[in-house]
Amino acid sequence: MSGAARAERREISAAPRADERGYEERLRPATLDEMIGQDKLRENLRVFVAAARERREPIDHLLFYGPPGLGKTSLARIVAREMGAQFRATSGPALERSADLAGLLSNVEAGDVLFIDEIHRLPAVVEEVLYPAMEDFRLDVLVGQGPTAQSVRIELPRFTLIGATTRAGLLTAPLRDRFGWSARLDYYAPADLVRVLARSAHLLDVELDDGAAASIARRSRGTPRIANRLLRRVRDFAEVRGGRGARIDAELAAFALERLDVDAAGFDALDRALLTALLEKFDGGPVGIETLAAAVGEDRGTLEDIVEPFLIQEGFLDRTPRGRVATRRAREHLGVAARGAGQTQGSLL
Repeated sequence: MSGAARAERREISAAPRADERGYEERLRPATLDEMIGQDKLRENLRVFVAAARERREPIDHLLFYGPPGLGKTSLARIVAREMGAQFRATSGPALERSADLAGLLSNVEAGDVLFIDEIHRLPAVVEEVLYPAMEDFRLDVLVGQGPTAQSVRIELPRFTLIGATTRAGLLTAPLRDRFGWSARLDYYAPADLVRVLARSAHLLDVELDDGAAASIARRSRGTPRIANRLLRRVRDFAEVRGGRGARIDAELAAFALERLDVDAAGFDALDRALLTALLEKFDGGPVGIETLAAAVGEDRGTLEDIVEPFLIQEGFLDRTPRGRVATRRAREHLGVAARGAGQTQGSLL
């Protein structure tokens, strides 16, 4: 198993898992009223949906971006439902050739919502086909080969494209500019995650008290997907200890989360290994990412894409031109004091 695959199997990884698809569908909100958090985004979206329905037109193309696990796919499904439209879903990696996209677009009906997850991973040749489809609702198809090849134009019904990405910076400017509205989803506040957990516990028929919900929320890294995963794992401990339907209190939640190796800040062993190596081996940095990856036994991509974003967001880690630097908050959380200023720091490779 690769380093990235191992990292994504962490309990506190926000990456989606195939084995959790059934649970996610069960817990997914169906309307804007059911969705919790992202208040400003939801209110703006409510206005755009109402205006489009009043004009009896498809809503403009939408782009949702932000860290994984915050509800981008759920929002796309909600838009389709609120518009009374058919929802069609695919992903950037699945559209390898222009013919793949052409086949998908040729089956789109008026008002449909076409959702492309990981849209930043569209190949350039596919993206070129998407431009006129989004802007002019037409599809230019090349028929035949060589000197006899002809370009055939197919008119498309008006539809809505919703793109989702965790890497908005990788989108090309021409593609980004064709969306009518772009919105970032932010990490959830603990109070919103408590509400998410209360709703999920009700749907899963789990008795969860307020203290347990708060304990799980604090460790969920601001992400509903992680909160729901930890709730299911804590439920397992509760049922083994007290039988099916056992009540989850704060003490039981703390015990289960400790057994899962998730601490009060939402760190697991890999987070602590990275910060501990940075603090104890390199006196807090700065240290180059390659050196740091070697020190913790993980590849660079895993650290950059999966481990670091939350640590940076929460103020435990800084990326600087000279390398990674642990913050005072990281020292305080792990109880590691700074060494003398004369100590040798790590390589800046």
